[in-house]
Amino acid sequence: MRQASRFPQRVITVFLLGGLAVALTACGEEEKSPERASLPVKTQIVSASQHARSVALTGEIRARVQSDLAFRVTGRIAQRFVEVGDHIRAGQVLATLEAQEQTADVSSAIASVQSAAATLRQTAAAFDRQKTLLESGFTTRSNYDDAQQAFQAARATLDAASSNLATARQQLTYTSLIADASGIVIARNAEAGQVVDAAQAVFTVARDGERDAVFDVYEGLLTQRPASDTVEIALVDNPEIQATGKVREVAPAIDPSTGTVRVKIAIDQPPAAMTLGAAVTGVGRFQPTTVFRLPWSAYFIENGKPAVWIVDPSSHVAVLKPIVVDSYRTGELLIKSGLAAGDIVVTAGVQQLTPGQVVTPLTEGEQANNEAAK
Repeated sequence: MRQASRFPQRVITVFLLGGLAVALTACGEEEKSPERASLPVKTQIVSASQHARSVALTGEIRARVQSDLAFRVTGRIAQRFVEVGDHIRAGQVLATLEAQEQTADVSSAIASVQSAAATLRQTAAAFDRQKTLLESGFTTRSNYDDAQQAFQAARATLDAASSNLATARQQLTYTSLIADASGIVIARNAEAGQVVDAAQAVFTVARDGERDAVFDVYEGLLTQRPASDTVEIALVDNPEIQATGKVREVAPAIDPSTGTVRVKIAIDQPPAAMTLGAAVTGVGRFQPTTVFRLPWSAYFIENGKPAVWIVDPSSHVAVLKPIVVDSYRTGELLIKSGLAAGDIVVTAGVQQLTPGQVVTPLTEGEQANNEAAK
């Protein structure tokens, strides 16, 4: 009876141990995470290269010296003798004012001079007579002094009248607007019959002589060092007409309306075809910099900043790496920093990657076969 009771206990023990082993094995399998599948991606081994950046801007030809011409006195314009685009010469009369008032002032001043001259002649004769009488003893010293004083006063009056006449004549000349230098009229700001104030610009003249190419440049371009101070200039409508120039002036402040800085290029021996107002292109080149070239498909953004995925050559794990972009070009981007020569960069499939993702870099032949199969 005792042997019969032990057999079921052993069987139960074996079953319990076997169940425990199965349970432990199942638990271990549940705790072991399944391996992630490798993702095939296109890659590129980067290398550094030199990039000489250039920029082309559109500007226009302007005169080196440009001046506004105005009357020196207030008045109403009587006549205008030139039009916009006319070439004028130094000393040419461009417009005149109605000069009735100035003419009357001149006539009045002439009359004053004539009256003062007559008075001077009269007092001079009286003074000479008193001088003769005093020497002969037939007049008093008091009469002589009075005659001398009247003579000196008459002479001063004549001097004042002559000065007033010169001023009146000068004012009369101010009613004519005369060119002070040769050039081309590029703007007209008043018409005949219009009343203008003194110093109010009537014409704008571009003087003959040296020419500038004027460009509005974004401030960021001025922070880069140019390869040379020479700028290549060509006409927009005929690029075969070319010239060179050097930076002559950079505006000290940004134009608030455009956000640009005005730069003037002094043109060396400008061709005759580069007339005032002609549209031109200017090409400036900067110092070469070391960059890494990648296709645009490698570009990725993390937290609003540019980045690329690089592949660890030993583990084939993709790692996100921030970069600094030098410039964006058609179909590619130039990386200024953040990469090193020999880095393996993912160039296609970046949107499918996550940190720690194992990838399979495709060879060029495999990439071509995949593209052909698609």
